[in-house]
Amino acid sequence: MSTMTPEQRVTKVFELLENSGKKEYIAGRLTRLDQALQAAQMAKNGGADEETILAALFCNIGCYIPPAEEWSDARGMERIKITAVDMYGNDHIIDISFNGGEYLRQLGFPNKTCVLVESNVITKRYILATDHTRSVFIYDVLTPMDPWVVSPDQISKFKDDVLFQYKIQLLKWEIAAADTIDIKPAAALDTYRDMAIRNIQI
Repeated sequence: MSTMTPEQRVTKVFELLENSGKKEYIAGRLTRLDQALQAAQMAKNGGADEETILAALFCNIGCYIPPAEEWSDARGMERIKITAVDMYGNDHIIDISFNGGEYLRQLGFPNKTCVLVESNVITKRYILATDHTRSVFIYDVLTPMDPWVVSPDQISKFKDDVLFQYKIQLLKWEIAAADTIDIKPAAALDTYRDMAIRNIQI
């Protein structure tokens, strides 16, 4: 990836979003790309910084990328070469959010963006472990995960993270983006091209 220009890297990830994002996120209501664009729009409307807006746009990128051996630059990816098949029949590597964050990191996206993306699954697990009222999120939209249980030590460590509030807010946007009622059409993917390019760290 190091020989690619920032423009080429962004084109690569945008093409991945466009091609794989055509699959339905919720049957008959919206696609994965629709959901990503809605989440990014919500982050932008909420006054988020560009790194967080990009994380919202790429929140489910781990669902789309191919097996790691096709793109890894040997940065320790052996430890997560456990293949799985998602609900759409696509091969990917557990855990998909970590995989997505690492993919973006190799493309040169900022660390904050990558950390927020790769924390998607653990954030869901944290919510499922701590929200005993089940009132904060739409649980039937969350991707099934096994195990959902996190230890008290993991909960404490997660809450102490400097990006804790960002991770929670990002998940709120992700889930809210699945509810298309009264939501205006989001901006097109290409609207974020310049933002993505200027945030590439060579």
